[in-house]
Amino acid sequence: MQKAGLLLRPCARTWKSVRMASSAVARRNPLENKVALVTASTDGIGFAIARRLAQDGAHVVVSSRKQQNVDRAVATLHREGLSVTGTVCHVGKGEDRERLVATAVNLHGGVDILVSNAAVMPFFGNLMDVTEEVWDKLWDDQERLESLKATMQIKRIGKPEDCAGIVSFLCSEDASYITGETVVVAGGMPSRL
Repeated sequence: MQKAGLLLRPCARTWKSVRMASSAVARRNPLENKVALVTASTDGIGFAIARRLAQDGAHVVVSSRKQQNVDRAVATLHREGLSVTGTVCHVGKGEDRERLVATAVNLHGGVDILVSNAAVMPFFGNLMDVTEEVWDKLWDDQERLESLKATMQIKRIGKPEDCAGIVSFLCSEDASYITGETVVVAGGMPSRL
């Protein structure tokens, strides 16, 4: 029995490396030639999503309410060799939304992916319980932060990149049989939708 284990060990390692190599090839650029619009995408979660979609092959149009933020994000992603453009877009203004879509259509011929990322604040729970501090966007209160982490299975606050992978997956053909699902990216924190 011990001899059989010794003989199979190299085969198992070889099979593992073949599986890993083939999956890397199959997963290369799963969003190739797709066009993605990502709102509020010059910082935080939106920026991480824009970066990941571009890394996975999409042509990404980033947006923000401020031109300097757009310029900074585009320059950063260009330095990484990614296909991105950007425009100012305040999602509350119809003319800005039209310009965002027109930018994608004029440069790339259409839109395949829309990530509506614009948000208000990092609060989980009943909006009626929101304090003034929360509206000012926290994480500065260490005690509150530790209390929040204690309720999470993963025991850490999420990073923007934690959201980017699932967005890219849902935009890819790998998710082609998924419809109407709710995917919660919350580190195991109890959540209700």
